[in-house]
Amino acid sequence: MMSGNARRGRGQSQRRPPQRIEEEWIPKTELGKKVVRGDITSIDQIFDSGQVILEPEIVNKLLPEIEDEVLDIKRNVRVTDSGNKITWRVSAVVGDKDGHVGFGKGKYKEVPVAINKAIRQAKLNLVRLRRGCGSWECVCGSNHSIPIQISGKQGSSRVTLLPAPKGTGLVAGENAKAVLRLAGIQDVWVRASGKTRTTINFAAAVVDALSNTMKIKVTSKRLEKVGVKE
Repeated sequence: MMSGNARRGRGQSQRRPPQRIEEEWIPKTELGKKVVRGDITSIDQIFDSGQVILEPEIVNKLLPEIEDEVLDIKRNVRVTDSGNKITWRVSAVVGDKDGHVGFGKGKYKEVPVAINKAIRQAKLNLVRLRRGCGSWECVCGSNHSIPIQISGKQGSSRVTLLPAPKGTGLVAGENAKAVLRLAGIQDVWVRASGKTRTTINFAAAVVDALSNTMKIKVTSKRLEKVGVKE
């Protein structure tokens, strides 16, 4: 019998409650051991040091309120000599609604396992972004939008994010809205080109654009003007 998750079509997202921290987690990496010891108490410390997150439990520990959302569930059928083999491909996004977001995908013959794999991968792909108020129509100085127009790409999908004044909302497709909402963006315009119907590439392109906000090279005075606090 097909599960409820499996019946959800393309573009239909599903919110999931915050994942609980696994008490039995035994870190295998040096970074994980530092987190358990309390040497690292903030996810931003990891980004500042340039270290790579190899254990999703690190994200669970440092961002206990992180949320996840399933973006897409697709069935793949492979014909073999022994019959048809069915696997499920899932794409998911995670975020703390406060400047951190990640995208991942998972594949397995059972839907729940594929979902868990996608969420774990999304946590390993977590990125940090800058927020601000870069719209000339607003310039309120709060972190409701992005500080400057920025672009991202993945495969054949191209995405451009444009700062929007307060109250505009997320002017984008459902998958992009899910990513932006979990990233903590409240107002933005999204312009897309290429094969945007491909959920995986489109969502990944939005995350890429958000991560590119950290590569902005502008003066401290300009960042202060658009509401970014360094």
